[in-house]
Amino acid sequence: MLESLTKVLNGYGMITGFAVIGATMWFSYWASAKLTRGRLHGSAIAILIGLALSYFGGVWTGGQKGLVDIPLLSGIGILGGAMLRDFAIIATAFGVNADELKRAGMSGVIALFVGVFASFFAGASVAYAFGYTDPVSLTTIGTGAVTYIVGPVTGAALGASSEVIALSIAAGLIKAILVMVATPFFAPMIGLNNPRSAVIFGGLIGTSSGVAGGLAATDPKLVPYGCLTAAFYTALGCLLGPSLLYFMMRAIA
Repeated sequence: MLESLTKVLNGYGMITGFAVIGATMWFSYWASAKLTRGRLHGSAIAILIGLALSYFGGVWTGGQKGLVDIPLLSGIGILGGAMLRDFAIIATAFGVNADELKRAGMSGVIALFVGVFASFFAGASVAYAFGYTDPVSLTTIGTGAVTYIVGPVTGAALGASSEVIALSIAAGLIKAILVMVATPFFAPMIGLNNPRSAVIFGGLIGTSSGVAGGLAATDPKLVPYGCLTAAFYTALGCLLGPSLLYFMMRAIA
């Protein structure tokens, strides 16, 4: 019976992936509600569990793709791919009220550029403080602080080492988790209670998962507005990272 079950699960990898991710999300939100009383959002717990499982999967198989190297869980590679990721980000736009979005106006656009440049130089400064001096490494880690998607995209375009790309992803993940945890506490202090402020917040902070988790814990109705500009933030970072930001680092370093 076990052999038959294993054969079915291997044959329908995507369904198996859905089941594993669904169970992980259920446990994460249960742990968020019962163990942290909502202070740590379920998305943050799910990310930590995913990182841990990926690490142990890589150690177990000696591979390069974490759990995906285990045949039984190969379907997770499809669910974690760029196609569904981008679909999830774009889908948030359908919850936006266009009239509310227009009210953000130029301030939303300015927030995007301020957010990207501020995060980049903060990340690059930390990288420099830890001994990285070449423009490629500084740019890759700096864009990792923009988001954990922009970092590896920039690193791959510039030919950065796998270690530096891994650091850029780690920087982005730490930022995402901090945003998830801190947003509900700071929201009353910064007036994060309406669509316009959510649009600006998403543009300044940028990380889609962090903004989504933080706003969901603050007010679920604000999530689409923050995620919309956060998606533009990621796209803007991917555009500026291997081009303008890299040339700036070359001029400085």
